[in-house]
Amino acid sequence: MPLVILALYALVYLAIFRISVVGLTSPEYVVYIFCGLVPYLATAESLQSGVSAVVANKSILNNTVFPIDLAPVKAALSAQAVLVTGLAVVIIGTAVTGNLSPTLVLLPFVVVLHVLWLIGVNWLLSLLNVIIRDLQNMVTAFLIMMLVASPIAYTPDMVPDTLRPLLAINPFAHFVVAYQQVIMLGIVPSFWHIVSLIALPLVTFALGSWFFDRAKNVIIDYV
Repeated sequence: MPLVILALYALVYLAIFRISVVGLTSPEYVVYIFCGLVPYLATAESLQSGVSAVVANKSILNNTVFPIDLAPVKAALSAQAVLVTGLAVVIIGTAVTGNLSPTLVLLPFVVVLHVLWLIGVNWLLSLLNVIIRDLQNMVTAFLIMMLVASPIAYTPDMVPDTLRPLLAINPFAHFVVAYQQVIMLGIVPSFWHIVSLIALPLVTFALGSWFFDRAKNVIIDYV
């Protein structure tokens, strides 16, 4: 299914919208798209599963062997199967188009930071969903907006100056650009980009962990 989505997305932007990126051939542009779309698919699967992780696993609320804290973590880690499979295809495409670069060694660091961010977000969403049951629908709507607002099929340079702040406040956009740079473009992220890539997931992970630990005993009574 992910490969079908990738193919349709590439077809829409190449054949219908006829978007082209300066310096990239059509095959390279497809790989460029995949660099951002694969992480998006993994993110979408993680958040859609993570938001209901507590409610769906209420039978283990008092389980000491598998504490409920791990349910949102499991949702984030399970989604990485999509990421690993997709990135394998992307790396093959990078090799076929002759764009393999030494910056590829930075990919594991980007993946780890991405996963930490997802775990933190899942901890927050999974508990809030106990109180706000419509949160699952809101997450679906948010994912659609995130898909459009992230530079997956376009470069940040294509975005008008007035809309650039939207990219800055979109946490997922930072990961998309990083994936594209280290896999396809052979660019080391800038200093401030690296700072944001490190700070964003660490803060989210710490906040999510703190919130889940402090609020679970109160909120879980509503499950």
